[in-house]
Amino acid sequence: MCGICGWIDYRHDLGADEHARTLAAMNETMSCRGPDQQGVWAQGPAALCHRRLAVIDIEGGRQPMTLDEGGAPALHMVYSGETYNFRELREQLAAAGHRFRTSSDTEVVLRAHREWGAKDPRDVARRLNGMFAYALWDSGTNELVLVRDRLGIKPLYYYPTPHGVLFGSEPKAILANPEAERVVDAEGLRRALAFVSDMSNAVFRGMREVPPGCVVRVSRDGVREERYWELTDTGHTDDVDTTVHHVRELLEDTALRQLYADVPLCTLLSGGLDSSALTALAAKHVDGTVRSFAVDFVGYADNFVADDARGTPDSPYVHEVAEYVGTAHRDIVLRTEDMMDPAVRRATVHARDLPAGIGDMDSSLYLLFSAIRKESTVALSGESADEVFGGYRDFHDPETVAADTFPWLAGRMMNADQSDPGLFDRALWDKLDVPGYLDDQYRTALAEVPELTGPAADDPHERRMREICYLYLTRWLPVLLDRKDRMSMAVGLEVRVPFCDHRLVEYVFGTPWAHKNFDGREKSLLRHATKDLLPETVVQRVKSPYPSTQDDSYEKSLRDQVAEIVGQGDDAPVAPLVDRAAVQRRLDEGGGHEANSMGRRMQLERIIDLNTWIGDYDVQLSL
Repeated sequence: MCGICGWIDYRHDLGADEHARTLAAMNETMSCRGPDQQGVWAQGPAALCHRRLAVIDIEGGRQPMTLDEGGAPALHMVYSGETYNFRELREQLAAAGHRFRTSSDTEVVLRAHREWGAKDPRDVARRLNGMFAYALWDSGTNELVLVRDRLGIKPLYYYPTPHGVLFGSEPKAILANPEAERVVDAEGLRRALAFVSDMSNAVFRGMREVPPGCVVRVSRDGVREERYWELTDTGHTDDVDTTVHHVRELLEDTALRQLYADVPLCTLLSGGLDSSALTALAAKHVDGTVRSFAVDFVGYADNFVADDARGTPDSPYVHEVAEYVGTAHRDIVLRTEDMMDPAVRRATVHARDLPAGIGDMDSSLYLLFSAIRKESTVALSGESADEVFGGYRDFHDPETVAADTFPWLAGRMMNADQSDPGLFDRALWDKLDVPGYLDDQYRTALAEVPELTGPAADDPHERRMREICYLYLTRWLPVLLDRKDRMSMAVGLEVRVPFCDHRLVEYVFGTPWAHKNFDGREKSLLRHATKDLLPETVVQRVKSPYPSTQDDSYEKSLRDQVAEIVGQGDDAPVAPLVDRAAVQRRLDEGGGHEANSMGRRMQLERIIDLNTWIGDYDVQLSL
């Protein structure tokens, strides 16, 4: 796993000494993503920068990587991620006459562009199975190609300029170049405050994400996006038993592919169906003992209070799976003071480049990954199984399914009134029109949903569930994948997500909803495909989301920090955005475990994150 960035400017020779400092500054922002090696290639109008976390072919996989042989124009590439089918592609390329200098997947992708991508780089992207974001400069055509994986597992941003483009794995790399402005206007701020993925709006004005399943081509004529993959209706005809069997086959193959690494590897284990099944599959295929890690909080299991989101603590199930499967397990136990450490809060905001507003679920993940990184370089995660197989309670709640908006906003996950400004200034909130923005995003997403075919096409419930599945996969999953990537790469840990294998996603998306809950439960296909690997208690466990601390002292610490911010008056970076009277009323209310406590806590967390973000990033608000 790595960090990439670069600069295309058709006016200048970026190899000149005068640009070296800017390129070094851009590359340095990616040091956490690639602590092992660094490199810069700059010539003419193009500059590519790379920071490397060495996972495969530690000695031979250095970048930027150049292919300059046979009299053809040179190709230069910087690559982040993993191509899990690189060994099969390598065999095909070798049969076509290619002679490899390294054993890295990067060289395979580079040579694949020489062999198959001359006319259309999408022909290469379609051959790749993996998580990747990379940039390719063709010295013959003077064209840059940016490529991102199908689900958006690896991030990639770009910023068009009058004479080219800036790009990077994270916004901070782009912002290190003086040609990029740190301006956030109303459109960007409403995106920052809305829990929905919008690739056309990366919050900072003028910045975009390369959409999942797309390539971006940059030439003297400008910038254009081209799609190479999208979810489609597959006309699924397999019966339930056949479907379950094929899901298991795909999971076995995916797990086997993603266990390949030249560095220590582990699994993230929560005791839920997803991570437990993945851990069991890993244990089945690796030589030796699988290491597993789980997050926990001091006193959490002993003092656990069930709520609408979480019915049970994780630790009893975690330990049962670890013993059943035979992993070398370790709990990472966190304290409130760890998560409320201002340095940790600042690190999480810096890692995400945005005020994510989910507080301890970011800081605890960051601390978990920090601890794991001391013992492992690669971790397998069960992320995305809920989106793929229909695991959230919202999928099974009739009122949420019927709501004319994104289900996570209407359901138990947030259940927030988007017209209520909360702690924000009412006039500002009305100007931002977050509800209108969300509705526009919702209508746009619905228009993309592929129509059902076959017998299910005339069933209104099947059509609606197709929409719900599509919304989760394209507008919510990218939010979670970005969080996972940022928190892990901030400490130099590569996290792989086998449930995002595009073959599995395509197949399960195409199944009718009646298959996905054929036993009346959530994730029916996954449960029945893996039940032979797990203890029955875990097979039957009800979905429980990523844990959040229930320590009352955590919210007290939040209130203390927000009070300090409010006490700064107009000098607080967040002051232009908030209603100080509303904030003070919130502080006076205190805390508790009542039903709306989580939502109120998130409001405080968002104030702290926004204040940190605006101050540390020197954000220029243009509202």
